[in-house]
Amino acid sequence: MTRRHVFRRNAPVSPRPARRFRVVGPARTGTVSYRSALQIPGAAAFFLAAAPARLGVAMAGLGIVWLVHAETGSFGVAGLVTASFAVAEALVGPQTARLMDRFGQPRILLPLLCAHAGAITALIALALAGAPTLTLMAGGVAAGATIPQIGALSAARWSALLHGRAELAPAFALETMSNDVAFLVGPGLAALAATQLHPAAGTGLSGMLVVGAGLAFAALRRTAPAAAGTPPAEGRATSGPGTLLSRNFATLLAVNLALGVFFGSMQVSVSAFADVHHAAAAAGFLYGLMSVASLLAGLAYGRYRHYARPAAQLPLILTFLACASLLPLLANTPWQLGLALLLPGAGVAPCFIVSSTLVESVMDRSVLTQAFTWANSASAAGIALSAAAVGRLVDGAGGTRAGFTVPLSALTATAALAWFSRDALTTASASHGSGPKP
Repeated sequence: MTRRHVFRRNAPVSPRPARRFRVVGPARTGTVSYRSALQIPGAAAFFLAAAPARLGVAMAGLGIVWLVHAETGSFGVAGLVTASFAVAEALVGPQTARLMDRFGQPRILLPLLCAHAGAITALIALALAGAPTLTLMAGGVAAGATIPQIGALSAARWSALLHGRAELAPAFALETMSNDVAFLVGPGLAALAATQLHPAAGTGLSGMLVVGAGLAFAALRRTAPAAAGTPPAEGRATSGPGTLLSRNFATLLAVNLALGVFFGSMQVSVSAFADVHHAAAAAGFLYGLMSVASLLAGLAYGRYRHYARPAAQLPLILTFLACASLLPLLANTPWQLGLALLLPGAGVAPCFIVSSTLVESVMDRSVLTQAFTWANSASAAGIALSAAAVGRLVDGAGGTRAGFTVPLSALTATAALAWFSRDALTTASASHGSGPKP
C-alpha cells in the first residue's frame, strides 16, 4: 500500500500506524516507569529491604543526641559525640565501599553489620554507665565507622541491573524519594522513642533497623554487583575520566556539596526566621513544606522518560534552584516564607536524581560504590559546614537574610560550574555507553 493510498478519504484505516504512533508518542507515565523498574527480577526485594535500614540511618544522629544528653545533661557533650559519629561515617564509609567494590557487597556487609551491632551496644552501655566524654566520643567513632551506606549500596545495585536503560531514571527517583521519606520520618521517630520510651530507645531502634534490614539486604546476593577483584594498575586507578580523581567526578562532588549547603543553611535560617517572627513552633512545618515539595517533584520527575541527556539537564536544574533560592530573601512573614520555600524545594529531588544518574554514567564500574558513597559524604559535609557558618551569620548584623544568601551563593557558583562542565560530562557519559535505551 502506497502512502497516497493511506490518505485517501474512503480507504480503510490500518491498525498498524496507530500502534506505531503510540510507540513514538508521549513519554511513558510513572505507573509504567516505576513498575518496569521494580519488575526487574530482584529489584523490588532489595529496594524494600533497604527502606528500614535507611530509616535507621536517618534516626542515628538524633538518637545519639537524646541518649547522651539524657545521661550527661549536656547538649555540648551530645553534640561532640554526634559529631564524632558523623565524621567517622563520612571518612570511613568510602573506604568500606572500596572494599565492597573489590570483594563484593555481601562479603564485606555481613561483618560490617556485626561490628555495627557491637558498636551501638557499646555506645549505649557507655552512656548508661556514665562514661567520660572522650570514651563516649570513641564509641561514637566506632558506631559511625561501621554504619553501612545503604543508599550507596542500593544505587550500585540499580546500576548493575539497569545500566544504560531508560528505567534507571525512575529507579533513582525511587531512591531519592525513599531517602526523603526516611529523613522526614526518622528524626521524629528517634525523638519520640527517646522521650516517650527510654533515652536509649532511639539509638537502639536505629541500630536494630540498620542491622536487621541490612542482613536482609545482604542476603539478596543475586542483585549484588559483581566484585571488581584486584584494582587496576596504579596509574589507571588515579587518573582518567572515570576515576575518583577525575575532573568530572569533582564537578559532581561539588554539586552534592552545594546541595548539602542548601539543606544545612536552610535548616538554620528557617528556624531563625521563625524564631525572630515569634513562630518558633512553625519552623518544622515550614521546613516540611520544602521537603514535601521535593518529594512531589521527585515523583513527577520519575513519571516521564527524559530524552535530554542528564549532563544537559543538570545546569538547567541548578540554575532553577539558584533563581528559586532568591525567594526566601523576599519573605517578610512566616506564611510568605512557607510559599517561598516551595519552589526551591521542587528543584531538590530532580537535582539529586540527575546527579546520581551522572555519577552512574561517568564513573568506572570498579569504583561505583565508592563514588556514590563519596557523593553522600559531600552532602553531609555541606550540611555540617553550612549549619555552623550560617549559625554565626544569623546571630550577626545580617540576621536571617544573611543566612539565606549562603545557599543562593553556593548554588549560583555550582550552576556556573555545571554549565562550564556540561560538554565534558556529556562526552564522558556517552563514552560509557549510558544513553537511555527504549
